[in-house]
Amino acid sequence: MVGLIIFGIDPGYATIGWGCVRYQSARYYIVDYGTITTPAEMDFPDRLCMLHKELLVKLKEFKPQTLAVEKLYFKKNQKTAIDVAQARGVIILTARQCGIPVYEYTPLQVKSAVTGFGKAEKQQVMEMTRRLLCLKELPQPDDAADALAVAICHANMCGTPLRRKLAKMNFVF
Repeated sequence: MVGLIIFGIDPGYATIGWGCVRYQSARYYIVDYGTITTPAEMDFPDRLCMLHKELLVKLKEFKPQTLAVEKLYFKKNQKTAIDVAQARGVIILTARQCGIPVYEYTPLQVKSAVTGFGKAEKQQVMEMTRRLLCLKELPQPDDAADALAVAICHANMCGTPLRRKLAKMNFVF
């Protein structure tokens, strides 16, 4: 296997952003990206089940070696926070059932890794994601762009002890 296939997730339960990136020789290559959406009228447990099934399809399709997911950060609306936390649980469980290691990053870590500034604005993160992936246009929708940024963050974090561990497994960076 050449490079490291990273599957990034911007968690949610209505719209879940995902992005798949290949990291090789200190460069980022886009594999694919998009969203998983669940209908608002669907019962919440059924939405979680749908998320699990659709994510499972994506993980089997792209066969990532790692999954990176953004940690939750909410200042308000506890109901939404709890629902998104439950969706994150489904995401993590689905990845682990597939034998995929899961890494979690805070919004500050993602912004720092992508732009070099932890308090970067959303538009700055999206523009740097576009540039790092050599895309002609900003990735859309925003949830997918955020997921790509999470994947890039993980690739940058691979310069740590994780990178050494993966190098022993014959991954080419």
